[in-house]
Amino acid sequence: MDRYGSDVLAGDWRVPKRGRATEATADLGLVVEEVMTDFVGEIVAVDRDLGTLTLEDRRAKRRTFPLGPGFMLEGKPVVLAAPVHRKAPVKATRTASGSVAVHGATARVARASRIFVEGRHDAELVEKVWGDDLRLEGVVVELLDGVDHLEEVLARFGPGPDRKVGVLVDHLVRGSKEQRIAGRVEGPHVLVVGHPFVDIWAAVKPDRIGLERWPDVPRDVEWKKGVCAALGWPHAEQADIARAWKHILGRVDSYADCDPALLGRVEELIDFVTADV
Repeated sequence: MDRYGSDVLAGDWRVPKRGRATEATADLGLVVEEVMTDFVGEIVAVDRDLGTLTLEDRRAKRRTFPLGPGFMLEGKPVVLAAPVHRKAPVKATRTASGSVAVHGATARVARASRIFVEGRHDAELVEKVWGDDLRLEGVVVELLDGVDHLEEVLARFGPGPDRKVGVLVDHLVRGSKEQRIAGRVEGPHVLVVGHPFVDIWAAVKPDRIGLERWPDVPRDVEWKKGVCAALGWPHAEQADIARAWKHILGRVDSYADCDPALLGRVEELIDFVTADV
């Protein structure tokens, strides 16, 4: 039998009987006790600037206390801090094309009218900049896989008053093959427009990838491969070209990253295929 009892200094004798205070957030609706006054109430207000909170007891009496230590929550001491108010993300007021953003709108059912572009890279750039506008208007972009197929594609599609076709062509300049093809297919329900660039890559402003100007590529060299070679990028395989384009497209966030010679043409096509009959 221990006549003197247990050693009072054994263990951590400095720990308060109710435990050490832990941090807690002074959320509205939380019921706490202020230990100096024994006032128990629900948190009904928190003033971050003043560093205070207001409690309301069951008799609707209110008292204000400073935030910090000195409170009990569910029988345990706590240090109360003001809640962190996260600002709601600011919704963009403009789309990537510069149009007024329409929040909450669902994509429109696709129109019969279409916009055709020469290749996948053209389609991806148009989607990156005008995608929100096209979905809102219900316009589908399809691939030609080269302007040489345009006449055949249009013959199958059958343009008409309710089935307009807009076509975006690379390197549409006087005397070019592209211009001759455009002259054969244009009509009241078909609009062919183009930009002066040899390839859609060059419609991206060169300074977006750290260049003063796009490299000059000899006529007998495929333009994309010639650009990659001039920049020291891998270009032996198609996967190399795809990676190069991904790098370029990743530098495009909005219409401001593209040459105006492209912007006006795409807007013209959208207006044409969405115009009321």
